[in-house]
Amino acid sequence: PAFRHFQRGYYFGYLPALAADWLQGPYLYKLYQHYHFLEGQIAILYVCGFASSIVFGLVSSSLVDRLGRKKSCVLFSLTYSICCLVKLSRDYLVLAVGRVLGGLSTALLFSAFEAWYVHEHVERYDFPTEWIAVTFSQTAFWNNVIAVGAGGAADFFAEWLGLGPVAPFMVSIPLLVLSGVFAVKNWDENYGKKRAFSKTCGDGLKCLLSDRRILLLGTIQALFESVIYIFIFLWTPVLDPHGAPLGIVFSSFMAASMLGSSLYRLAISKRYHLQPI
Repeated sequence: PAFRHFQRGYYFGYLPALAADWLQGPYLYKLYQHYHFLEGQIAILYVCGFASSIVFGLVSSSLVDRLGRKKSCVLFSLTYSICCLVKLSRDYLVLAVGRVLGGLSTALLFSAFEAWYVHEHVERYDFPTEWIAVTFSQTAFWNNVIAVGAGGAADFFAEWLGLGPVAPFMVSIPLLVLSGVFAVKNWDENYGKKRAFSKTCGDGLKCLLSDRRILLLGTIQALFESVIYIFIFLWTPVLDPHGAPLGIVFSSFMAASMLGSSLYRLAISKRYHLQPI
């Protein structure tokens, strides 16, 4: 019962943050198009977001450990809320700053919350480490469900209610506030080991170059991610001229991803004994 209570506390803080992130997926390109920016200008805005995510991703673990995991989760809620608010502006530079904030927020989203949970699980509550996988497995399941629902919700606010492509970004803000307020009121603070940034990067690079399999895996992952990012940029301008409901299409993508994850888990189960090469 104590573990279930702790687990629910993590979900109540983390899942609204994930929902806010997914809500913004279907209408980002459409919003920039609505503001009459050219495709090349929109591409630069996307690159700003991706580059920001890479840069902040390098330092996010050190930042989170030094600042505190709980404070970092609250910082995520603040920066992502500002990122959503600036979507109301039609100024190109303001939107570019918003994309940079979005990159920072993404780096915090996928580092601070999990780091906080692992520390609390092991250090404060001393639950069995095997149970961490249970929580993250359930989080992955609910993340997929939320992603599917977010596409439908975005379509509802943007198209059915006629609020336009900026609506999903505004709807995200209350969810982000909910996540931040819940963390402030219910989570305890914890910190990581303070390590020099240069040492962290050096150790990572040394690990990458010392094992050919790790280098190969990283290369494959990078190629795969590059294809995904190209797809993320292109799917809206390809389908939107044909009147496709962007939110519903997005939900279909997420449902297909969820199906793929389920098939993978089934393939490596004891029943089929298939293993990745």
